[in-house]
Amino acid sequence: MSSPLANPAFRTLFAAQICSLVAVGLLTVALSLTAYDLGGDAAGGRILGFLLALKMVAYVGLAPFAETLLANRPRRPVMVALDLSRLALLLPMALVTQTWQIAALAFAFFAVSSAFTPLFQSVIPDLLPEEETYSRALAYSRIAYTLESILSPVIAGVVLRFVASDELFYCAALAFLGSVAALLATRFPVADILARKGPFLRRAMRGLSIYRHTPRLRGLFLLNFALSLSMAWVLVNTVVFAGQRLGDAEHYYPILMAFYGVGAAAGALLVPRLVKRMQERRVMFAGAVGFAAIGVLIVLPLHLVALAVMWTGFGLASSLVLTPGGLVLARSANREDRPAVFAAQFSLSHAGWLVAYPLAGWLASWVSLETALVMLAALGSITAVFAMRVWPADDPLERVHAHPELPDDHPHLNDEPSEGSSHKHRHAYRIDDLHPHWPGSPA
Repeated sequence: MSSPLANPAFRTLFAAQICSLVAVGLLTVALSLTAYDLGGDAAGGRILGFLLALKMVAYVGLAPFAETLLANRPRRPVMVALDLSRLALLLPMALVTQTWQIAALAFAFFAVSSAFTPLFQSVIPDLLPEEETYSRALAYSRIAYTLESILSPVIAGVVLRFVASDELFYCAALAFLGSVAALLATRFPVADILARKGPFLRRAMRGLSIYRHTPRLRGLFLLNFALSLSMAWVLVNTVVFAGQRLGDAEHYYPILMAFYGVGAAAGALLVPRLVKRMQERRVMFAGAVGFAAIGVLIVLPLHLVALAVMWTGFGLASSLVLTPGGLVLARSANREDRPAVFAAQFSLSHAGWLVAYPLAGWLASWVSLETALVMLAALGSITAVFAMRVWPADDPLERVHAHPELPDDHPHLNDEPSEGSSHKHRHAYRIDDLHPHWPGSPA
């Protein structure tokens, strides 16, 4: 198994991802501080919650349309332009004095991000077509995401020793400059324009349509949603748990989340080997059910060491679900459809979090923290079991199917030789214009 870092194009693309993650992390801290400055003790939390809700609305509603608007164009210039747009939106954020101003700028920023992230993710399988190498690249990417969430407050804290809080926006802009430089240094795949034709709305819905007609992708969504139900409790309520049960949120919250990050990094490193032995479906199911099973332990009288082990397990289980998703997406779409499918995944996964986050917060305030986690774990386990029914255990990539509707001289039949008058043949089956329905499913 070769390292993805041996590929120069992936190295620079990975550097762009790291710079982008640092920028977004600094922005998140800066938005939190700005919300507090604008709203104070009384309204700061409501303003930040509103800004984060705008983020979810942008991610859920705009990703498929943004990807379609930018399709049929070379990806590197588009991605550079999107990064420069995000940079430009950061600069006036340091000068805002009204809530509506930061809300408008933040929504525009998140709208641009909803176009950038799926496009970025779709490039990696084109740079690394060998599946095992791509699997390791996904692990590195997941580790980078995990470390960003943990280290961003630390980095911001260091930066704030030298600059004022509103100048964090400028520091984030500098990080985006690093991303732009790395993108410009990346050699993108030849023939990088992935042309798609048809009416705009049909093209915008293409990724969602491929998702709807592909059983393994429906299973992927359900497994991601199963994880989000339990994981949302960890992300929303760990700080509350540290304060109420351990007596010092400021001290114990970073400790628990640091152990979560260690587990997530370890899990991401394990995924390539596990996928090779077990396949994505079983690995992801083990992660979703494992996360829920660990969550049930919250009812026990656990001391800090046991809680640290528990949060490490949470992190490891989350990586087992989140890391293999890119492999499933890349395998389930033709190259020209990958950006649309990644955009659909981006939108649908955030829709799941849009449900899970408020549910985790509401349940914890309605019942106890421990009971809320047990209830969410039960819901997650049921959803994971349902996902395994939707995603068949026997799920070969190549499938025998027929094309009685095609003439004998159709190019597709020349590419993939067929037999008989019904033009039966076998190849890697993916939903597209020639294969609009899954074999064995109703037309």
